[in-house]
Amino acid sequence: MNKPPKKMPDPLKSEGDLPQGTCPAKPINDEDPTIMQTPLRRRKFLGMGLFGFAGLALPSIPVRAQTATGKLNGQKAKMATGPEKTYWDRTEPFEEKVKLLQSAWDRKDFRAVRALTDSLRNTTIQAQAEDENPGTPLSASSQYGKVESLPGTWKTWAKGWSYYKTLAIAGTEAEKKMTKGKPILGYPLTATPTDQFITYEPIEVLLSFPSDQVSSLSREIRVARVEAGVLKEVTSQVFGELRRGKELFCQLLFMAESLGVKKQTFLIFYGNPDAELPGYPTDLVTTGEGFGLDIENDFFKVSLSKQHGQIERMVLKREHGLNIYAGGDGHGEPAGIDWAHDYVTEGSFQKLRVSLWDKCPDYEVVRGPICTIVRRWGFPYSPVHPLFSPSRLNVDVEYRFFAGLPYFQKSAHMTALKNFDLAALRDDEWVFTGQSFTDMMWMGPDGKLKIGEVDKDFSDNLWGIGFFNKDNRDSFVGLFLEHRAEGMPEPRHSGSPTLYYKWHGSVWSRYPVYGKEMPAGAVLHEKNVYVTLPFTTTEGPAMIEELRHRLKNPLGVLAGTIQNDAEAKESAGRLARPGEAGDSLIPKKLLWDALRDCKDPQFYTADISIVDLGLVYDITVRGDVVKVLLAMPHRGRPLATYFTNGSNSVHNKVSMNIHDALRRVPGVREVIMEQPWYPGWSSNLLTEEGRQKLGI
Repeated sequence: MNKPPKKMPDPLKSEGDLPQGTCPAKPINDEDPTIMQTPLRRRKFLGMGLFGFAGLALPSIPVRAQTATGKLNGQKAKMATGPEKTYWDRTEPFEEKVKLLQSAWDRKDFRAVRALTDSLRNTTIQAQAEDENPGTPLSASSQYGKVESLPGTWKTWAKGWSYYKTLAIAGTEAEKKMTKGKPILGYPLTATPTDQFITYEPIEVLLSFPSDQVSSLSREIRVARVEAGVLKEVTSQVFGELRRGKELFCQLLFMAESLGVKKQTFLIFYGNPDAELPGYPTDLVTTGEGFGLDIENDFFKVSLSKQHGQIERMVLKREHGLNIYAGGDGHGEPAGIDWAHDYVTEGSFQKLRVSLWDKCPDYEVVRGPICTIVRRWGFPYSPVHPLFSPSRLNVDVEYRFFAGLPYFQKSAHMTALKNFDLAALRDDEWVFTGQSFTDMMWMGPDGKLKIGEVDKDFSDNLWGIGFFNKDNRDSFVGLFLEHRAEGMPEPRHSGSPTLYYKWHGSVWSRYPVYGKEMPAGAVLHEKNVYVTLPFTTTEGPAMIEELRHRLKNPLGVLAGTIQNDAEAKESAGRLARPGEAGDSLIPKKLLWDALRDCKDPQFYTADISIVDLGLVYDITVRGDVVKVLLAMPHRGRPLATYFTNGSNSVHNKVSMNIHDALRRVPGVREVIMEQPWYPGWSSNLLTEEGRQKLGI
């Protein structure tokens, strides 16, 4: 490592934050009014370095001389000639990089152009991290209660946590009935009488919290259901954790029972510095790296292509385990069972396909005990890419796989960035090699499932398509919950299934647009669910009809309250695991404080610790052994052993490695360090002090 210069610049001063909700930029230094604060724009990139899926009221980035709208002024936002003092002294803004790109293009320095396009992408990723609008939270940061105000039995059960939010969930008319006592969604649980089954539905909400009440939403959030006055913890998943000014935001997922119109109440506990990552048991198992994952639950296993991320094959976990696949080499790319999305250019010159990607242009991944989400987007590729690489139609596809549910979801948006003509566009096609199925099924706009060939009167108005085997009951059904156009005429809802496709297998293919102009700004939206339930002609149609009706009419969620006279009974056990209720044999605060002495030696003057960088995801204590879960900002950095064993040449008087720092804490005998690459790090994980030291 190079030695630091003899004369160091002065340490960075805290720049502060914009007041919550402030939109226009404003001076943050009365002596230098050219130093401004404004939000940056962010594009989330889960696969390489994202902590979650979602967005939210905005952090402040000190920027030199910006306009009142908060957008960078390309002429004034430029590198300072003196010492680096602000964020934009340490990197170039988007507008300046665009000018550098144009200059390199004009002089035909194509290697510099490629380097600059990569740099622009990184600027966009960081802008998304800091300023993507998260939306409006269901429960605002100001909506919370204190655990100490809860009834005594509940307060004792939740010892260790300081705050809570309340959510109320009400059923709809769609959940009033069950289908002949058969389980439809989720695990069957014996009730009274024994022929009834409880079904589950995933609930996703956006929440915000005061940043001074919580350190890590992923570690601290716990969800409890109120059942007849008793609190019971339920499995939950936190993702999309963002910092916006003095607020923290996240998406929260958990399962709720579909029990007709019965109201359900959930308490969301947070505010526990001793909390650890919960590590819930689940049947949802996700393996692999990036977007090329294998995902399975108790009903099926899905394999995503390691090349382009489309579903390659699927195994139904019943009987002998039907393996659904598409044989052959495809059109040069690996064959898969999900062939959309693509379009044929004007004059039928060529077909541009997402399945021709040599790798996903961009992607996001969320993994957890409730749901695995894989989102990919970019422009479809030509058969001779990059000879033809049109930037006309951005395709954004998202898969969601759930724990304990016999279906998965695909949502997609196809957005035209300019006016262009096309011959045909396809947004859903499934191909299954072999003769696994004996019969076809379909659903019209009335929501009724029919067996056999599609009635010609409904060939362009289909809302469900599928196949089944009448002998072994295997089935695969696509239910279309949303299929609409924005900025152009209503799309065709086509896709009649074919049982014997050139004696190759079964197929359906939906072409919503034929021979039309796609106007700039037009968007095709779809949301589909693919179901793998055992199917018979007697019970199957009603089962599928009810499922689609429920999915079209999900449970409603509201921010709730706990009444002063609420019934509160003693709850079994407690919410805290060992060491999470202030009862750790080695105080967690001492461990976190000790790790603040572990500095990052590649920041010479920022004097920033791995805690303030947000690299420490978790600390657990088991007896006299301490385990640290330590991330790294990106794969270009060294392995985390760089901090474990130490490189203190820069901060050798004030810094220690992880082993030395923690072993100084009384009671610590052994230190174990584990490094995850998921979830990826982002600047949202910086502490407030860390943001000040880095000037953001």
